[in-house]
Amino acid sequence: MERAGAAGAAVPGRGTRRPPGARPVPPVVLALRRLPSPRLTGLGAGLFAAAAMLVIGFLDRLILDGSPVVFGLLFLPVSALTALWVRTADLVTAPIGVPIAFAVGVVPIAGGTGGLGGQAMAVVTALAVHAGWLYGGTLVAGLITSVRKVRDMGRRQHRAAAAAAAGGGSGVGGGRVASGAGEKPSGRPSAPGRRPVA
Repeated sequence: MERAGAAGAAVPGRGTRRPPGARPVPPVVLALRRLPSPRLTGLGAGLFAAAAMLVIGFLDRLILDGSPVVFGLLFLPVSALTALWVRTADLVTAPIGVPIAFAVGVVPIAGGTGGLGGQAMAVVTALAVHAGWLYGGTLVAGLITSVRKVRDMGRRQHRAAAAAAAGGGSGVGGGRVASGAGEKPSGRPSAPGRRPVA
């Protein structure tokens, strides 16, 4: 029986199989797990989103003459990546940095004329007209960061419960050993060499 068990444990690939009661993982989740997963600070995530949207805005103006639909559609995956790549300690910065990145990226496609004032008015008008994409990307970033925060809290509670269970078990065992070491065996005289008084 021991040889059969050892042989079964040594079969390659058997440990990677899914347990019988586990649910199958969707293909979308598997594809997302294959993507690179850097951990950016809050500032790094904001700079990444702003740089990405600025490049998208220039390319949109150069190739598609400033199409707002293409710009808005590409804003959604940038928002998702920003929320996925920011580190857990800075999750709150993703929904804040994403709208700023949208405002930075909309400058090339705003089409303002007449100096700085005209350009600023064109950006404000573009933000008002394309507010749907802005809210959509912000909502995507907020949902992803909320899910990540809930999962992180669950992992922390699981670790705390496991640590408490491990600490409680070792404390009970240690108390038993200590109490057993302090007891004197029965039937043996307290001072060796002395004869008991009748």
